[in-house]
Amino acid sequence: MKATDSRYRECLYFSSNAFARKVEKLASSIWKKVDMSPSHAYLLMLAIDDPGIQPSTIVKQLLLTPSTITRLIEKLEEKKLLVRTTEGKITNIYPTPKGKSLAPQLLACVQEFNEAYTTVLGKEESSRMVNTINKLADKLPG
Repeated sequence: MKATDSRYRECLYFSSNAFARKVEKLASSIWKKVDMSPSHAYLLMLAIDDPGIQPSTIVKQLLLTPSTITRLIEKLEEKKLLVRTTEGKITNIYPTPKGKSLAPQLLACVQEFNEAYTTVLGKEESSRMVNTINKLADKLPG
């Protein structure tokens, strides 16, 4: 069934979730190549780009809760892709050499994902939609 055929097609909740599920499916299929979810991959890319990054910064960049970030970090530690160091109350996240070695593959996944949705939606529409979604998300309460 198409979203435009749903009796709830004018409801933001149902429409945005239908869209999000399709985006998640597309993204997950691409990041499967590196055996990670998109959230794990983006977190690892942050650590590669900013070694020593703090979890609070990751929370702000990925727009996820602290507990979710902790779970993502733990999973990447299990895979030996990240390490955590603690200095007093400060925790820093560093990529391991194994994690750093994935950088080219991660960037290729980002590019492939962007090309996949841009091919379907069009470059201008994709850019406009992402900007609009960000602006609208900023307006809604957290």
